[in-house]
Amino acid sequence: MISGDRQVRSWLLAAAAAVTLAVTIGGITRLTHSGLSITEWRPVSGVLPPLTQSAWSDAYQRYLQIPEAQTVHRGITLAQFQGLYWWEWIHRLVARGVGLLLALPYFWFLARGRLGPQHRARLLLLPILVAAQGALGWYMVRSGLAERTDVSAFRLTAHLGLALLIYAICVWSALDLSRPSGTPPGGASASMTLRRWSLAGAGAAFVTMLSGGFVAGLDGGKVFNTFPLMGGRLVPPGYRIYASWWRDAFENPAAAQFHHRVLALATALALLLLARSALRRGREPGVRNAAGLLALAVVAQVTLGIATLVLAVPVLLGVLHQLGGMALLTAALVLSHRTRAEPQGR
Repeated sequence: MISGDRQVRSWLLAAAAAVTLAVTIGGITRLTHSGLSITEWRPVSGVLPPLTQSAWSDAYQRYLQIPEAQTVHRGITLAQFQGLYWWEWIHRLVARGVGLLLALPYFWFLARGRLGPQHRARLLLLPILVAAQGALGWYMVRSGLAERTDVSAFRLTAHLGLALLIYAICVWSALDLSRPSGTPPGGASASMTLRRWSLAGAGAAFVTMLSGGFVAGLDGGKVFNTFPLMGGRLVPPGYRIYASWWRDAFENPAAAQFHHRVLALATALALLLLARSALRRGREPGVRNAAGLLALAVVAQVTLGIATLVLAVPVLLGVLHQLGGMALLTAALVLSHRTRAEPQGR
């Protein structure tokens, strides 16, 4: 690895860590129902929180006008509102920091010729996507300011999915730059089938996390807090409350939880089989180590998921479950990258 590669890789790893922090704080914001406490979008002046009693009172009064304050947080005091406000303010502040961390170094490395042609094009997505993420975040918040008592589950899931896409680009690109120049690719002996299934496994982990976004957006983790049955049945009561199947799938909390369970367990089984196959067929230490880490991540995530469910989604476990999903996605990406036959161009 040349010096320029090492610097770019360090930037990408720092960016991935920053995205993880933003997703974590976003999870806390969601679980504490804090995300609608700031009812305005001011990209520059919004960096500063209310600094006077009058400013706090104004922000509090604006919040009291939205449906969530009149239902979910009915009777909320100014002191309680401030607790909500700080979580959302921290989330927005960290998100701004992530935007700067993704955009400014990219253009600096680009100007200094540190990015090869392939990475130059791919990493251009980072400043573009982070700008889109800011707009999407406000679009999500707006959905809960007028008629709804919460944000749209569709918009929340899209917001999560875009964050995961940014994270995956950072991780994959950092893996490209982690191999010293001139060394053979780690997956040279991996079969084409293993390579394809490894990539499919990473995709399945991504989709499973998106299904968890709908559960979070609909507060679906608060219903049927038993495992493995739901309400004493395999398919929960109230599974079909809408005539339209797609509306039931994405707007019915019971259906969202059921689908997430089925998808999560199927993905876990598939990833364990993938890890077993990679351990048996992979000859390079990198492939075998990645397979072992993937198996550990699957077991940990399933355990966290069940504990989070049966305890009715306490904030700490909910956040750990979300982080477990990101760890699982990371392990799947690493295994997929390790099984490639050819390295990416610099």
